[in-house]
Amino acid sequence: MVTLRGEIDHTVKNKLTEALLSYGSVTPPRTVVDLSGVTFMDSSGIKVLIAAHQSMSDAQGWLRIAGAQASVLRVLELVGLDQVIGCHPTVEQALVP
Repeated sequence: MVTLRGEIDHTVKNKLTEALLSYGSVTPPRTVVDLSGVTFMDSSGIKVLIAAHQSMSDAQGWLRIAGAQASVLRVLELVGLDQVIGCHPTVEQALVP
């Protein structure tokens, strides 16, 4: 699980990419991204989530999003990312197969 806080924009995209794509030898990679502490996300964050989702899917794993606040969830819905990556109200729900 990766827990994020604050704003996700171009200033943190490299750190976020490293956190999500450095799963090492875990096969298949399965990650829940806890967005409950995120107050803002721009296209930089969206691009990182898409890249991580694709990478994990290619490795027969998955990426799920949990706890997105209304403003962040709205962005995910506007770009259709909620249709590609599972979005769940809580971490516990995201962990259920």
